[in-house]
Amino acid sequence: MDPLPSWNETPTKHAILQFVADVCDPTSASYVPPQARIATFDNDGTLWCEKPYLIEIAFALQRLIARAEADPRLRERQPYKALLAGDFSSFAHLLPHHISDALRLGAAMPEILRLIYQSHVGMSQAVFEQEATAFFAEARHPRFGVPYKQTVYQPMLELVRYLQAQSFKVYVSSAGGMGFMRVVSEELYGIPRENVIGSDVRLKFQMGPNGPELIRVAGVNEPIDDGAGKPINIELHIGRWPVLACGNANGDIEMLQLARGSGYHHLCLLVRHDDPDREYAYDAHAEKAHALANEAGWLVVSMKDDFRVVFAFQATNNTSIAVEGHLSSPDAD
Repeated sequence: MDPLPSWNETPTKHAILQFVADVCDPTSASYVPPQARIATFDNDGTLWCEKPYLIEIAFALQRLIARAEADPRLRERQPYKALLAGDFSSFAHLLPHHISDALRLGAAMPEILRLIYQSHVGMSQAVFEQEATAFFAEARHPRFGVPYKQTVYQPMLELVRYLQAQSFKVYVSSAGGMGFMRVVSEELYGIPRENVIGSDVRLKFQMGPNGPELIRVAGVNEPIDDGAGKPINIELHIGRWPVLACGNANGDIEMLQLARGSGYHHLCLLVRHDDPDREYAYDAHAEKAHALANEAGWLVVSMKDDFRVVFAFQATNNTSIAVEGHLSSPDAD
């Protein structure tokens, strides 16, 4: 049975399959023992769609809208007024490509980013996760009109499941909020929440009326899980370096470079967004990564050429895609 049915029969797919076969073959010079089979994936733009703005930004904007609806004093103030009217045009250009872009701006960030960054400060981590769960149950992608949960890249989901079946330990390493991603990592990817590495606000412990609580406070944990921060956080969280690393942007370069130092046969994948019809076409914030790809020997994954299906909901009415016992169909919700 083809483990990657949503991939076209291209050299890219064959290279991935050959890599996995080689590292799992005890007689191969490229053999990697199971304990060292570590795979790290970026999230935004690598496992799920990051356009027209990050899903986590949409979550924060929803929080701001709820605040405005609950407080009449905010309804005539910007950006709340525009948000209530569904008008993103006045500040859409300020929305960051990565959540880490907003975090780095600190006190100098524009008002909309400051509000987004602080939208859940003061909330307990448990309540934050409840709100994130509710968001994923209700919110829909503005272009595709489907729940955000359906904007996971089907070929990448298949790759994750295939690696897990071959005794790889798969991790997410993303600049996005760790608490936000952990809410759905098991459901969407089959990746345990403890295998999610990300950036996040600081937490403080306190005893609340119902017992112990972790409260989100201003400030971020350093280093942010982007760029040179990714290898540091991978070392801190995993204690091993990946033999397979996959990203899509300049912030993933150091993670891809880390795989070269693993001491084992390795594979680096760089996802390219070049399909405006089924997804989006853009190289912004990935220019340096693509310039390095050939020199570094990274395998560039073209959405247009290598993906037979981008999202499961785009499959034809006669097509269903089975992945390790999980069935995705065009009309699944």
